[in-house]
Amino acid sequence: MSEPHPIIPTRAPATTSVDDTILPFQVEALDLRGRVVRFGPAIDTILSRHRYPAPVAKLVGEAIVLTVLLGSTLKFEGRFILQSQSDGPVRMLVIDYTTPGKVRACARFDQARVASAMENGATSTGALLGHGHLAMTIDQGPDTARYQGIVALAGNDLQEAAHEYFLRSEQIPTRVRLAVAEELRADGIGARHQWRAGGLLVQFLPKSPERARVPDIHPGDVPAGMELETPREDDAWIEARSLVETVDDIELLDPELSAEQLLYRLFHERGVRVFRSKDLHAQCSCSRERVERMLRSFSQNDRDHMVENDKITVTCEFCNSTYVFDPLEVQEPAAQA
Repeated sequence: MSEPHPIIPTRAPATTSVDDTILPFQVEALDLRGRVVRFGPAIDTILSRHRYPAPVAKLVGEAIVLTVLLGSTLKFEGRFILQSQSDGPVRMLVIDYTTPGKVRACARFDQARVASAMENGATSTGALLGHGHLAMTIDQGPDTARYQGIVALAGNDLQEAAHEYFLRSEQIPTRVRLAVAEELRADGIGARHQWRAGGLLVQFLPKSPERARVPDIHPGDVPAGMELETPREDDAWIEARSLVETVDDIELLDPELSAEQLLYRLFHERGVRVFRSKDLHAQCSCSRERVERMLRSFSQNDRDHMVENDKITVTCEFCNSTYVFDPLEVQEPAAQA
């Protein structure tokens, strides 16, 4: 006699939306795993610290959501770092996600080129980034080698770059949705703008690897008239991908729509299972002690060139915290003697 199947508790989706969380989920009938990310105060804190122009802030917000969606898949303690280098008005993005839920971010951009892009309406993600590359780095600590994947940026947005990365590097059918917007809210003081963001990632992970086959990368030297074999997409993945493409930005951002309600809208006919959510925090790793150690690692000549008005001032690019030192504080003991 076969063993009975375990009973999985069922319930209605939670109606209460919780900001700054990662909600993992699974749709067994479609062999899907994924996660929904909801950002409220945490992303507003990160973006407000820098006072970026609105298009730059939106781009940084999208990069933060993408980094958390990808980094939260790590099964171990470590860091996931997303970094872009390109020739667009926003020449560099750095997003640092540390498990289980700490995130920080910064951007470098050309103020004049961003202003020009805003005047001309050329503020899409692809236009701001331009051409270059996007690097995704997994760092498990000082005793292990880093793993890095790189995907080209060619005027495409971050969603397309993520899809290209998984197609070429991971060979996992994947779909990503990202949304960032400013929200106008009235409180006791008056109207206030604050940033919100959300994201959805789904991956097709069937037990049979043949079902997850994706088209091979074109070799570039196929004889004329010869057609490459293209594997047929699995029906379950076609269905899942089609459902994800129906998601609107407002569904990822709306504080009145919980992540569980969104998943129910998408997958209630197939059944969706959610797991314990994880909290997200805007938290930088800088400190006065770390900055002091960094300054001590420089040569005396380098430190001398940092002195202005008899002080050494260091500002963290991630959180804008400023640390001021007397030059004598960061001298080596021998130099002080």
